[in-house]
Amino acid sequence: MNNSDINCDLHSCFLCKTCLKEWIPALEKHRKNFLFKKGEKIFSEGENVKGIFFLYSGKVKIHKQWGSGKQLILHFAREGNIFGFRGLGNENVYPVSATALEEVVVCFVTTSFFESTLKVNHELTYKLMKFYAGEMRDAEKRMGSLFHSEVKGRVAESLLLLKNQFGENEEGFINISLTKQDLASYAGTTYETYSRVISELEKHKVIKQSGKFIGILKEARLQKLVD
Repeated sequence: MNNSDINCDLHSCFLCKTCLKEWIPALEKHRKNFLFKKGEKIFSEGENVKGIFFLYSGKVKIHKQWGSGKQLILHFAREGNIFGFRGLGNENVYPVSATALEEVVVCFVTTSFFESTLKVNHELTYKLMKFYAGEMRDAEKRMGSLFHSEVKGRVAESLLLLKNQFGENEEGFINISLTKQDLASYAGTTYETYSRVISELEKHKVIKQSGKFIGILKEARLQKLVD
């Protein structure tokens, strides 16, 4: 991990916004800021847990191995989000990997300091518990979709989830640049199948494409495929 010349502002991420103001000096003392280039692994599946990460700038994909040589993207992280929390627990290894989708700056705290923070900051502990519950609910729903939904429905759902998380730019495209392989991995399908479905949706003017960007033209049609 390379140290970053940019330090987080101590009020943008989940941890900073939720912990006690009196705890900020301790956070400033113990946090470290690291810079990762596009495509660089922040941590890998099976690696010993180092601590908890908060994304200060950029976008990150959270993924795991799915069969032989395949990758399943579970979700994405954006500015302010917490990630690496799946490594908390008795096993002390990360069950997933995190990779930078563009140049990112992360704020990192060790597991021991994070646990001390939770003991002191009751509001943070409560909100983290609600966050975990939401993550578990979404994960169960998503796994159900991967196993029981048709490919078109999974592709449609992945596009709607991305729009909901990242919004749209001025040109009406979802505000995240992803390769077709990453989009296929997020929808739980192959590159070839994903490309076929996307081409069909574009042909029927449900979506539009420009390079690595996708725009939704008929959201109701996508939602119908999900339902």
